Amino acid sequence: MDDDVKLLGRLYACFNARDIDGILTALTDDVAWANGMDGGHVHGCDAVREYWTRQWRMVSPHVEPVRFQRAADGVIVAEVRQSVRDLDGHPLQGQTHGLADKTVSHVFQLRDGKVARFDIQDAA
Repeated sequence: MDDDVKLLGRLYACFNARDIDGILTALTDDVAWANGMDGGHVHGCDAVREYWTRQWRMVSPHVEPVRFQRAADGVIVAEVRQSVRDLDGHPLQGQTHGLADKTVSHVFQLRDGKVARFDIQDAA
């Protein structure tokens, strides 16, 4: 699991640095990625690029993994503290999307050392 956690740690660092190319190198070409703003999933690296660049034009999210664990079915669950600010760094007010400051669980299915599916769950 150590290599998988290192991969995911790099993914979070790239996200917080707004390094979309660094994120995409860790994903399979046919990745299914949870759309935390609108619901559902986006599919494929081009769609993930569009999703993140669109989100980063609207808000400034930051995610900090607290712990990782492997579930019985092989997925890796990351407990994550997320904070979402406006582009000036202020707390959001009157938001119309699904983003908020909270602790969530990120669920990663890996295939051949890359993320094949990403889901978001409310933390237990």
